[in-house]
Amino acid sequence: MIAQSRPFGQRYAFVVVAVIFFCLLIAAGLRSAPSVMMIPLEESFGWRRDVTSWAASIGILLYGLTGPFAAALMERVGMRRTLLGALLVMSGSTALSLFMTQPWHLFVTWGVFSGIGSGAVASVLGATIVNRWFKTNRGLVMGLMSASSATGMLVFLPLIASLAQSGGWKPVAIAVALATAALIPFVLLLVPERPASIGLVRYGADADDVPPVSPASQGNFLAHTLNTLRRAAGTRVFWYLFATFFICGFTTNGLVGTHLIAFCGDMGIPEVKAAGLLSLMGIFDLIGTTLSGWLTDRFDPRKLLGVYYAIRGLSLIYLPYSGFSGTSLIIFAVLYGLDWIATVPPTLRLANEAFGDRSGPIVFGWIVAGHQIGAAAAAAFGGTMRELQGNYELAFLIAGMTGIAAACISLLINTSRPAFDPEPQAA
Repeated sequence: MIAQSRPFGQRYAFVVVAVIFFCLLIAAGLRSAPSVMMIPLEESFGWRRDVTSWAASIGILLYGLTGPFAAALMERVGMRRTLLGALLVMSGSTALSLFMTQPWHLFVTWGVFSGIGSGAVASVLGATIVNRWFKTNRGLVMGLMSASSATGMLVFLPLIASLAQSGGWKPVAIAVALATAALIPFVLLLVPERPASIGLVRYGADADDVPPVSPASQGNFLAHTLNTLRRAAGTRVFWYLFATFFICGFTTNGLVGTHLIAFCGDMGIPEVKAAGLLSLMGIFDLIGTTLSGWLTDRFDPRKLLGVYYAIRGLSLIYLPYSGFSGTSLIIFAVLYGLDWIATVPPTLRLANEAFGDRSGPIVFGWIVAGHQIGAAAAAAFGGTMRELQGNYELAFLIAGMTGIAAACISLLINTSRPAFDPEPQAA
């Protein structure tokens, strides 16, 4: 049992944020690992890049589709239980991959199980923590937690790329499995279910604050999750947010996260150096996404999204013509890195404005599912284009054009009226 008291008063919310930050960081490291395992797996087993790309694609897809159900499950059985179960699945699946000998083993371990596990340790977890623990400063905190995926690249990619280059894919799997398992005691000891569990109220709230209770806390959480999707899908704002986040996933971890290292390899750039490029993006995204959270608390999130997607699209169009010199790659890393996932805080704010604090996290989970469907499509698309054409040029140009389209769609979003009437409060 968790002790019923904690130091720091309302500021204990930031202790919870710190633990969740590291959980999100490790999940990001797991999801980025296939990008550095692609060439070692080809060398060890002879598996072509389209095979490993499809395995990564399945993991990315399930990562997204798990999100909305995980958000409802956190309300029904508890956030701590859901998170602990997810960490166990992540650690176990990556450890089991050490024994794989056939492509379907890769699909099951790094595709199905790691996708489901990491899907519960994703943006929906951040949204749940923000809504449960914070009354104010939500954009800033969500920006900080969203930036953890960039920090995951910053911390993990150079390390696992070095492990892959010197020892093949197995040391990568071992490192991810151990890092994930190491988080379990921290969650057990430091993360209460909610502020009321330790006699607190949300950060920035008055002493009589009563947080909204999600309808998912009672009844069938699967039915509620699907019903929330049905109601949200009847609104225009949901489809605008879904479309922009589909493109967000297509242009980030789906294409760049999965294929940039291989693209650089085609251009004669070693794995460790290419992983360092992604790490540089991680540094600038840590800055950009945290700043995006601060801006989201103060400015129109639609205009912020328009700027972010436009910059991203232009960066991707620039890359194939950059010459891949050291200077040009640094320019790309800075421009692209600043808004890698800077789109998350304004998208969450728009979802909460349109669907309310009670339904917002689950609707946001479905929007994140759109992100991961886009990412899965790009992961498979990039590998297929590479096999068909022998290069990645057209794949990156198409992705850049979708970024420009997302910038235009963002400006059409209107949350001035509630998207649907709130469900009755649970008794």
